[in-house]
Amino acid sequence: MVVGDNDGHIGLGVKAAKDVQGAIKGAIIDAKLNIIPVRRGYYMNKIGDPHTIPCKVTGTGGSCRIRLIPAPRGTGLVCAKASKKVLEMAGIKDCYSKSMGATRTRGNFLKATYDALLKSYPYLTPDFWGKPNFDDHPFVEHAQELMKPPVKEDRERRDYGGRGRRRDYRR
Repeated sequence: MVVGDNDGHIGLGVKAAKDVQGAIKGAIIDAKLNIIPVRRGYYMNKIGDPHTIPCKVTGTGGSCRIRLIPAPRGTGLVCAKASKKVLEMAGIKDCYSKSMGATRTRGNFLKATYDALLKSYPYLTPDFWGKPNFDDHPFVEHAQELMKPPVKEDRERRDYGGRGRRRDYRR
């Protein structure tokens, strides 16, 4: 079972039960508990809303692998019927795909697509890096303290750990 809001969130759930109705209800609950955010990006330039994935990602599920590749605006979803539904529910409008392995096993194929979408989120693009820190170098910041002459200590006033006055053994 796949749930999504067509705006950057997708969930995948699996459940087995004696009757179909119990399996569907359990799978929906499982899918809602496994909702993940999906990072969407642009192809070439940042005009309008994000429409594709930010980079090439590969997902695996069992023996099945799928690679999602960003596509230009207006391309649509160039992929199999099962993965097309998952990508539509995730809010991705343009994407190429390449699949390998036993793609007839629909459960593993959907898990591979879900895994690829999961891997798209940890990828940090430069717009998420934050502001750079341009503080002064410590030498510049503490220049006044570094310019002061060092304090000379008086040899007689040093504390020698409670042993009393220092004895000079040089005679």
